[in-house]
Amino acid sequence: MSDMSLYHPAPEDLELPAILHALSDPHRLRIVRELSRDPAPRPCGSFDLQVSKSTSTHHFRVLREAGVIAQQEVGTSRLTSLRREDLDERFPGLLDAVLR
Repeated sequence: MSDMSLYHPAPEDLELPAILHALSDPHRLRIVRELSRDPAPRPCGSFDLQVSKSTSTHHFRVLREAGVIAQQEVGTSRLTSLRREDLDERFPGLLDAVLR
């Protein structure tokens, strides 16, 4: 699978309802919290979500398609990073408020 197959909304297309929905799940919120503490891109498998692989994939897809995270494929890994700059620019203070 190539990076082109991974949908990422443009910063101007980020929508508040989609972002709030993505952040409403405890597993997805945990992913975002962990990424906010360490901005280095991380492989999806490095998050100890204690859910099935398909459920984990679903959570990452919801976050990515809402524009909360970015993912890129490097070799056999999919690296995940938080789109903090895009989120802070589009919705100032939202991420900090949610992560408090």
